[in-house]
Amino acid sequence: MATLTRVCGIVGYVGHRQALDVVLDGLRRLEYRGYDSAGVAMLDGAGGLAVERAAGALSNLEGKLAGQDGSRFTATSGMGHTRWATHGAPTDRNAHPHRDAAGKVAVVHNGIIENFAALRAELETSGVEMASETDTETAAHLVAAAYASGPTAGELTASVCAVARRLEGAFTLLVTHADEPDKIVAARRSSPLVVGVGDGENFLASDVAAFIEHTRDAVELGQDQVVTIDRGGYRVTDFDGAEVQAKPFTVDWDLSAAEKGGHDYFMLKEIEEQPEALENTLRGHFVNGGIVLDEQRMTEQDLRDIDKVFVVACGTAYHSGLLAKYAIEHWCRIPVEVELASEFRYRDPVLGRDTLVVAISQSGETADTLEAVRHARTQRARVLAICNTNGAQIPRESDAVLYTHAGPEIGVAATKTFLAQITANYLVGLALAQARGTKYSDEVAREFEELAAMPQAVRQTLSTVDQVRTLGRELADSKAVLFLGRHVGYPVALEGALKLKELAYMHAEGFAAGELKHGPIALIEDRLPVVVVMPSAKGRALLHSKMLSNIREIQARGARTVVIAEEGDEAVRPFADELIEIPAVATLLQPLVSTVPLQVLAAEIARARGYDVDKPRNLAKSVTVE
Repeated sequence: MATLTRVCGIVGYVGHRQALDVVLDGLRRLEYRGYDSAGVAMLDGAGGLAVERAAGALSNLEGKLAGQDGSRFTATSGMGHTRWATHGAPTDRNAHPHRDAAGKVAVVHNGIIENFAALRAELETSGVEMASETDTETAAHLVAAAYASGPTAGELTASVCAVARRLEGAFTLLVTHADEPDKIVAARRSSPLVVGVGDGENFLASDVAAFIEHTRDAVELGQDQVVTIDRGGYRVTDFDGAEVQAKPFTVDWDLSAAEKGGHDYFMLKEIEEQPEALENTLRGHFVNGGIVLDEQRMTEQDLRDIDKVFVVACGTAYHSGLLAKYAIEHWCRIPVEVELASEFRYRDPVLGRDTLVVAISQSGETADTLEAVRHARTQRARVLAICNTNGAQIPRESDAVLYTHAGPEIGVAATKTFLAQITANYLVGLALAQARGTKYSDEVAREFEELAAMPQAVRQTLSTVDQVRTLGRELADSKAVLFLGRHVGYPVALEGALKLKELAYMHAEGFAAGELKHGPIALIEDRLPVVVVMPSAKGRALLHSKMLSNIREIQARGARTVVIAEEGDEAVRPFADELIEIPAVATLLQPLVSTVPLQVLAAEIARARGYDVDKPRNLAKSVTVE
């Protein structure tokens, strides 16, 4: 059975430095993208190709390298890889880079080559013996064959183009050849790859964090494009070899943003960065009294004509989409459906020119969401992307973009990007309300002002979470935790449960509190922790009273109630075994503060159980295949 690479960290370098140092530094910053195995390939300029691989964490590879003759890895050109596999053993044998039989070609790969079985059978029929179970190795042998003979003989870029045309699926390939030691060629289709442009040196990576220490100048690659880098620069072509113009951009954050900054875990740092993430997401989006989007390729008339909205997303982004529904329907009075991106195109949704599809993806490369976008475009729907990654594929294929500008998020479990997505969703809602005239300009301005006050509310929330940390340690031995919410508190309950499942590997479920008596109440037992997200007593008095009834029901059956409520809500105090107070804010904005204690709670429970909160098992930061 093949070992198919789902997502990974890729780094390539050609320049004047010791390539091994540059590559390993880059891999350390990308290890969050995959940590089942790691490997490097270095070109020595004298016809040699030095490769080392190791299963497990990057530290295992570093240990292997430390015990070897350092002269093997003194090249100024090389590449590396950290891997995360969907199935199949993460062994030394299956780790990247993979080589051809002669040891001249090395390949690292992100994605899946969907027709690899047919290609492998073809190679084996021709006498090639495979050294691994992976789909990636087929690419190494195919490039070697193209380079050895035929119209692309002796031309690495042409050989890679020829092979890329034969591959099906989503992939990023980096290829080196011992006979062209100062060159790396890469091909991409629906999988992340960015070029870093330096002075006498150039970089390739699946994320700009890999090379931000050396340069902030970058180039985004389009779909089905090949890039060749050497010391002097880069050249981009399509898969047929025709030269194309790539789009340069400047990375607007520095190396310190990708470091832990004194925290034990990236996730803890990123939780504390949430006020800045919200400020950066809001910045520049209210100009001359109105909401503006990024890279908008839709007219105001296009927005006015929208009569239905679909929100498509996965995981945490899906929960932010549920909140978008509340805001857009309330402000714009148009129907909104929220869809799991993985289900969207398979159920044949009714779409047209007056439909807006809002695609939410932190990475901008999420495969299910990307395919949902493509399906929407084939149905002539408008697409607006909400994304945290400049130059990613989903924004490039959309009619408009709103970047969240949350900065790099290294922890696999989304925190600051979730709050930034909620904020961006609300900006989209206000933009639609503005265009459709369902809110006057002064009303839009007032809603934006309330949104602009939220970073300070989040700071206030963060200053009071020591109680939550203590509670997390107390709950670490619990078998399960339930989460209840109403109205906008329901998506928050879902997100709280997801965080606990992701980080602490506990059974956790989020429920709409009104559904409690329709089945879930059977789960209540003595001392079972139940986290309740209370609606505002002022803004949602009826829902507040109904939630109080829910708390009484579960408390009467022995549950331990952990209640998140706004400051001054004295009515709930007698029914809360643990009361966590948050700032009183507008109803639609409450998720931006009520989510924070749940993030901290999940992290503390996981830490108390001895787990790495940055690298939860079986998960990767970006899912770039379906």
